[in-house]
Amino acid sequence: MMIAASRLNSVEEYYFSKKLREVRGLMAEGRPVINMGIGSPDLEPSHAVQNAIKEALSHEGAHQYQSYQGLPELRESFASFYKNKFGVVVDSQAEVLPLMGSKEGIMHISLAFLNPGDGVLIPNPGYPTYTSVTNLVGAKPQYYDLTSVKGWFPDLEELKKQDLEKVKLMWTSYPHMPTGATANREQLTELVAFAKENDILLVNDNPYSFVLNQNPISILEIDGAKDVALELNSLSKTFNMAGWRVGMVLGNSEHINAVLKVKSNMDSGMFYGIQKGAIAALNSNESWFNELNEVYNKRRELMYVLADKLKCSYDKNSVGMFVWAKLPAGVSSSEKFIDEVLYNKNIFITPGTIFGSNGEGYIRFSLCVTADKIEEAINRF
Repeated sequence: MMIAASRLNSVEEYYFSKKLREVRGLMAEGRPVINMGIGSPDLEPSHAVQNAIKEALSHEGAHQYQSYQGLPELRESFASFYKNKFGVVVDSQAEVLPLMGSKEGIMHISLAFLNPGDGVLIPNPGYPTYTSVTNLVGAKPQYYDLTSVKGWFPDLEELKKQDLEKVKLMWTSYPHMPTGATANREQLTELVAFAKENDILLVNDNPYSFVLNQNPISILEIDGAKDVALELNSLSKTFNMAGWRVGMVLGNSEHINAVLKVKSNMDSGMFYGIQKGAIAALNSNESWFNELNEVYNKRRELMYVLADKLKCSYDKNSVGMFVWAKLPAGVSSSEKFIDEVLYNKNIFITPGTIFGSNGEGYIRFSLCVTADKIEEAINRF
């Protein structure tokens, strides 16, 4: 029997892959499970976006291999979007690279910049893929604490006291996943200065920029950030295009070229029709964002009611498509708590522990559930 590569010993099957299999099993038994676990938008892209991909099917060359760098007009749309929304000016020819989802970018960036044994600063709690990819490329995770006391922002003075000699890359995500915490310009300036001081590539993962967020910000707005930072962004959440797999990475041309070297050996370009749909999405007017947030705001208010039923506390200043809630005093295990809710009330909620040890004592509700379903969940209590 063929033995799998030893690198697989450093990772486990993704939590949602395992847990959703369990949830599907319960549903197959006839249980009316309401899934509040995963952040996969249930809303549709706009009609303009859907029409753009339909029309593209008949364009000449639509079904051929596409450029590794994407259509020029797609890169231009990304650049215009960042200028209009963040005031960030990037060269569409050299400082923007379309991705098949920002998750792909995490792997490409890691392959482009990390050697075996290099250190990687990873937030705790944070997106589990940062750790998985770090392990897969043979680098070494080095976790930094995020806590509610510090507003889910790293204590950079404490970090400076650590041995950072081998650290080459640092992952951040503001707005933060899973907590929904934001970082202001002053804090992002401190992060950029920290990266420069320690010769670290800073990568900000920014897919929740516009969901229930009145003050979107990019790390590339900070003076000198391009020297030491890349930013990932995605159309999955902002434009309800999760299954389309469209994202981008932005930064200086040297960093982008390094990522392109990896990407050009991993795929053969994004489907033409999806690129045309993405262009239409990036040119959406302000009413799109307002209508989307109106839906999510209604859902969030209902989710607060559900969290109250569970005697959880939460921060109403958080943003994004989740509600991060602290379990009531005396509850010691997030995973035990969510399993009790799952099997007793047929409601699946994400335990905070999947995002790191600092997620213990917390649970996360997804807003990718209809208002009717949230009300039904409330009534079950």
